[in-house]
Amino acid sequence: MLNRIDLSRADLNLLVLFEAVLEERHVGRAAERLNLTPSAVSHGLGRLRQLLNDPLFLRTPKGVVPTARATEIAAPVAEVLARVRSVMATAAPFDPSTSTRRFTIGAPDGVSAVVLRPLLAELRRTAPHIDIGVRQILPSPARVWRSAIADLEARAMDVAIIPSGDIPSRFEKACVYEEDFVIAMRAGHPFARDPTLKRYCEMEHLVVSESSDPYGFVDEALAKQGRSRRIALTVPNFMLALSVIAETDLVSALPRRFLATHAARFEVLGLDPPLLLPAFRLNAVVSKVAMMDAGLAWLFNLLVRSQRSAPKRHRGRLRG
Repeated sequence: MLNRIDLSRADLNLLVLFEAVLEERHVGRAAERLNLTPSAVSHGLGRLRQLLNDPLFLRTPKGVVPTARATEIAAPVAEVLARVRSVMATAAPFDPSTSTRRFTIGAPDGVSAVVLRPLLAELRRTAPHIDIGVRQILPSPARVWRSAIADLEARAMDVAIIPSGDIPSRFEKACVYEEDFVIAMRAGHPFARDPTLKRYCEMEHLVVSESSDPYGFVDEALAKQGRSRRIALTVPNFMLALSVIAETDLVSALPRRFLATHAARFEVLGLDPPLLLPAFRLNAVVSKVAMMDAGLAWLFNLLVRSQRSAPKRHRGRLRG
């Protein structure tokens, strides 16, 4: 904690500087982001180190890494700055019709490929000057989304959309849409004429796996029935999966709404699976502290609302 003498020598800009260096992990990039010189950033860090009696950042060949103390105070500093920004924003209320802000949304590619169309339509209608950056996020081992939570806390992105309900209480979450799986294949595929479980197991399969691991939730479901399949190919994302399926005899279990959104232009069809596969919810997640930002709160609510009110033609129809 700062004593009164230390606080009298501190200013808010030092916390802004700390935040930038923590996020960029590089003094030069932090300086560029803040429109300062690297020497000015280094000088500010020196002042902050004296105030907090800790090195805060250690130099490496690729930049800097935070000390344990810097990591410890990262969340409280972010909360302080969020509260200050919220107070300052009251002087100029957020107006989406005139705002030129840029927001970053993190999601798996199969999710961003679904949510972007209705979201962009809403932005064109109500906030034509707001820009969006999409960041692909991937699960940790065992399909855990810890990296997304860490990126939200580090403010590497504003909102995450993830297929997980296991969200810490310090975050706000809302269901964007619900999803299940269908079996995707090219138009005219022979499996469509006899979509039995036996024929399904005889097919050559494609699995979406960023780690190229040839095993997934379908294999778990098959194993419960004493069955298995041949995974002939793994690819790292869903859009590549669609393009491959369209030109081969491979079949793949893909999210229903994702496939309905893009099936027509790839000439791919989907059938209900011949075995029970899991369904899941896609949740928009943002830290409760960040929700004090009126602009971010607006984006969060718009994101959820745009998906729930998306025209049915966007959702498409698949064969059952």
